[in-house]
Amino acid sequence: MQGIVDVLNGWVWSSPLVYGLLAVGLYFSLRMRFFQIRHFKEMIRLMFQGEKSPVGISSFQALAVSLSGRVGTGNIVGVATAIFIGGPGAIFWMWLIAFLGAGSAFVESTLAQIYKQNEDKQYRGGPAYYIEKGIGGRLGKVYAIVFALVTILATGFLLPGIQSNSIAGSMTNSFPVQHWVIGAALVVLVGLVIFGGIRSIANVASAVVPFMALIYVGVAIVVVIMNIQEVPAMFGLIFRSAFGLEQQFGGIVGAMIAIGVQRGIYSNEAGQGTGPHAAGAAEVSHPAKQGLVQAFSVYVDTLFVCTATALMILMTGMYNVSDGNEGLIVDSGVHQVSPGGEENFGGTVAYTQAGLDRAFSGQDTFDINFVGFGSYFISFALLFFCYTTILAYYYIAETNLVYLTHGRWPILKILLGVLLIGSVFYGTVSSAGLAWDMGDLGVGLMAWLNVIAILILQKPALAALRDFERQKKEKGSGKYAVYTPDPSTVKEADFWHHDYPQRLREEAEYNPDVRKLDR
Repeated sequence: MQGIVDVLNGWVWSSPLVYGLLAVGLYFSLRMRFFQIRHFKEMIRLMFQGEKSPVGISSFQALAVSLSGRVGTGNIVGVATAIFIGGPGAIFWMWLIAFLGAGSAFVESTLAQIYKQNEDKQYRGGPAYYIEKGIGGRLGKVYAIVFALVTILATGFLLPGIQSNSIAGSMTNSFPVQHWVIGAALVVLVGLVIFGGIRSIANVASAVVPFMALIYVGVAIVVVIMNIQEVPAMFGLIFRSAFGLEQQFGGIVGAMIAIGVQRGIYSNEAGQGTGPHAAGAAEVSHPAKQGLVQAFSVYVDTLFVCTATALMILMTGMYNVSDGNEGLIVDSGVHQVSPGGEENFGGTVAYTQAGLDRAFSGQDTFDINFVGFGSYFISFALLFFCYTTILAYYYIAETNLVYLTHGRWPILKILLGVLLIGSVFYGTVSSAGLAWDMGDLGVGLMAWLNVIAILILQKPALAALRDFERQKKEKGSGKYAVYTPDPSTVKEADFWHHDYPQRLREEAEYNPDVRKLDR
């Protein structure tokens, strides 16, 4: 199995995808005149705007669901892996793909809103929907079916195991518990929520993710303050390493860029095609609103949470760096014991746990038997982050299943849930290497399909941003922007052509804000 996955990953994560993701993000950022800077304040305002309906969730809930998919093991273990393979400079490339990736996130999330539809008594949207409707014809239908099948495979089977593997690894580092016990507990916790639909998932995500993310970033800030004198040198090391100016890491620049982009995309999901599923479920008066909110979620994920992890690892020196072969450029002795008893010196949750243990408990050298505040804190942080990510994965897989079946054969939803739960349990008892490689394969396949699609379908999304900016200027606030696309140029957007205008007319006589929206 490992050999097959390695070969497939070599094809999928080739240079065209790595550098193509950077190029696409740069292209969209230039086309939209670096909207991620110009509209930063508007992103935050829109995030708390309370539009919702019986079939849609609020922008904040959609943000929480998408963040629950973005903020997970990639923010803790993924950062550690990036440092192990690419050294400190990999963090710079994670930052860059997040900044540029906001452009891809805006386009895909706006398209999800434009082409969403009311299905199964709730809004459904995502790449499968906008590929079929936007491209049209037989090609659009076949392309959409392929994406839906790949996404069900990725989010229903390949990716959940990474999250559960990280939970099990951190828990067994901190507590005297077996991997299978963690797996059994996760099966129960996941099963209790996933069959409740998007509202159940959104309620859990909106309660857990923001709260835990703030605490996590807060702990990182404390570590920075405790080591404030090392901050300039640390950032200098990151930037020098990123451009091959640090002699120690000069021989791994290629691996540094590749792993930085790869782990950055895995973490923030910009352009991957997962974020649009939550974006399509939101209730907004203009698609660009949700596009801006989802672009902000990329910042939260990488620039805040991933940076917090990087600071805790790099400032405490608790990490190893591979030389690309069997040796280590940096060897701090940090390792984790796998379910089979092997010692894994690669990028694992042990890096962050050891970093916090050193910061708060004074553990200058790594001791596999020492358990301090850092070990416990990261265990529970990963539990919450990864748990909500697994819930988001189920919703994404379910949305694509509903796209394929149009709500028929509800037994398939139950089977999907069983498949995902089985993947969760398997992840807790499998090796970390195989779990991550399978997840990378799923992410790469989705990214290839989605990036090509948003390049083809970019026009309506870019036009939506221009329309939002025009209305914001005319009405004095983006709050009152309403999307009224031309049926001759934006076809198949049935919700915006028929459903939403009809609702506005029905509500206008009762609600002053709706009358203002309808101007």
